[in-house]
Amino acid sequence: MKYGFDNNKYLKIQSEHIKQRISEFDNKLYLELGGKLFDDHHASRVLPGFQPDSKLRMLQQLSESAEIVIVISAQDIEKNKVRQDLGITYDEDVLRLRDEFQNRGFYVGSVVITHYNGQSSADAYRKRLEHLGIKSYYHYLIDGYPNNVELIDSDEGFGKNDYVETTRPLVIVTAPGPGSGKMAVCLSQLYQEQKHGVNAGYAKFETFPVWSLPLKHPVNIAYEAATADLNDINMIDPFHLDAYDKIAINYNRDIEIFPVLKALFEGIYGHCPYKSPTDMGVNMVGFCISDDEVCCAAAKDEIIRRYYTALGKMAEGGCNEAEVNKISLLFKQADITTAYRKSTTAARERKEQSGNPSIAIELADGTIITAERSPLLGASAALLLNATKHLAGIDHTLKLIPQSMIEPIQKTKMEYLEGKNLRLHSDEVLVALSMLSVSDENCAKALQKLPELKGCQAHATVMLSEVDQKIFKKLGVGITCDPATRPRE
Repeated sequence: MKYGFDNNKYLKIQSEHIKQRISEFDNKLYLELGGKLFDDHHASRVLPGFQPDSKLRMLQQLSESAEIVIVISAQDIEKNKVRQDLGITYDEDVLRLRDEFQNRGFYVGSVVITHYNGQSSADAYRKRLEHLGIKSYYHYLIDGYPNNVELIDSDEGFGKNDYVETTRPLVIVTAPGPGSGKMAVCLSQLYQEQKHGVNAGYAKFETFPVWSLPLKHPVNIAYEAATADLNDINMIDPFHLDAYDKIAINYNRDIEIFPVLKALFEGIYGHCPYKSPTDMGVNMVGFCISDDEVCCAAAKDEIIRRYYTALGKMAEGGCNEAEVNKISLLFKQADITTAYRKSTTAARERKEQSGNPSIAIELADGTIITAERSPLLGASAALLLNATKHLAGIDHTLKLIPQSMIEPIQKTKMEYLEGKNLRLHSDEVLVALSMLSVSDENCAKALQKLPELKGCQAHATVMLSEVDQKIFKKLGVGITCDPATRPRE
């Protein structure tokens, strides 16, 4: 895998920048965390070398002076909103996040339930938190938020909210997903802290769009593709341009809300400490790109991956046509087509030649490996065998898993488990390969090559099963599928 991002530099300069921002206030900073603190796979895909837990590792350098406040909306509790990438509800994810943070040495101070309006489900959840020994607070719905500044900046607005007691200089405010009310919690705390005689500060820690990269840089375009469902639009920050005569990139929602935030800051502080929404950010990721060409290529792959993901969701009723159309327009901005991914072209060529559902992967050195569905193996399972054999220098004609071993597995699937697909999936092939590796040197060599698939791009001409897609995800392979073919592989 080629790297285009200096992760060590990032860990160093990002933590230093946050320390500097803390010092600009009364040693109290509320840091709104946009995006994921760990498991940030989008960032690791478009910035090869960025580790999925880089932000968490960076903040661990500040853990002695930091505490975490987790925010969840009462409306999301009531709707049982689900985090799609994990398949769990937001209320369960709050507990998961708390455990993850604590296991990594962070102090989690409390949970704030926002948008509260007497919901019984929120009351029940708060009781559950109390039984677990977790402090919790209510923040209420405010009529006209965020535009009714006079009401918001009063005892009937922010003043009505519970004051969240914090004990450390850096308060990281995070949530299971967007729309939870993180910014409102930060601003409410500024108001409350001022009442307690503390001139606390606010900053936003959001990786994308990267303010220091050009507007049409592929990494920034990839962010638009990733948020096509939210219809976020990258823009030149007009406030930053006006204040400093310098171009900085932000997105529409932050730019639109800035005049309101400025008025709120003026109500709380008597002045606004920031001249632009970009000023509020502390993101240093753009200064850690070590190979722009590598990151551009990775970002273009990500745009195409997002396109196929949206197509698949639309075929299953999970997204609308506008999302797909928006990403299609982003292709033009990035000057790409789906043929940019060599694996896409190779998979379709294999299908045309064989007439069978096919799959292809582009390895780190540019080699293309293909496979197709057979009576014994699904296309994805066959691809894993072909790719690892190639990487291990094993003759392609050698059968790593004998038919005599495959047939009993098929019998179990069909007769005992009442399966409908005779062919082995990728997870079943990997288990078989693992068992054989104890006595077969070639199987052991093939297994050892699995980590080399990380960062590679693959494409299938058929929708893969959920099991196969999860295996590729765990291996770090960027997999896309043609959505039209049914049933799933």
